[in-house]
Amino acid sequence: MTGRRSDAERNYRRILTVAEAEIAELGAAASIERVARTAGLGSATVRRHFPTRQALLEAVFAERAQALQARAAELTGESDSRAALLAWLRDFTDYAVSARGFADVLAYEPPAEVGGEADAEAASSSCGTTLEAALAPLLSRAQRDGAARPEASCHDLVTAVAGIALATEQHRDPAGQAARLLDLFVEGLSPRG
Repeated sequence: MTGRRSDAERNYRRILTVAEAEIAELGAAASIERVARTAGLGSATVRRHFPTRQALLEAVFAERAQALQARAAELTGESDSRAALLAWLRDFTDYAVSARGFADVLAYEPPAEVGGEADAEAASSSCGTTLEAALAPLLSRAQRDGAARPEASCHDLVTAVAGIALATEQHRDPAGQAARLLDLFVEGLSPRG
């Protein structure tokens, strides 16, 4: 955000604040037009900062993805690699279930697969890429210790958690159902010795 004019920076912050509230209420269905109206800005102004809904969703959830990245770094030093991996997956699942729209952000295929420099740049700053990078040392260590299936990838785990969050979104007890499904998934990923 360096080099951005102060009014553009204020608009950017205002858009994010309004978008967070809209997404909390409507999930990923929140429209750029409604965000613009609520923020008191034109949709062209919002689209200058966030050309797509996906870009807006990524920006709204970037801070939480970074917090999950920091949590993974904390867990990397734990002596039990299986427990560390599962603790992070549980934290990730809890957040994905509680933050409407977050699972939708993760349900997209990484843009780098499309090709091009802009796509690669978008992929490198996406929430999914951030989470996969955070998860990599935890999964790698658990696999090395024989505590996780060797064919599992970080993308597989992020996709599974996103799927669990999406599948339980309308459940009477989304958090309880998501925890149950995660436990079932974990037994396939890392059966108890």
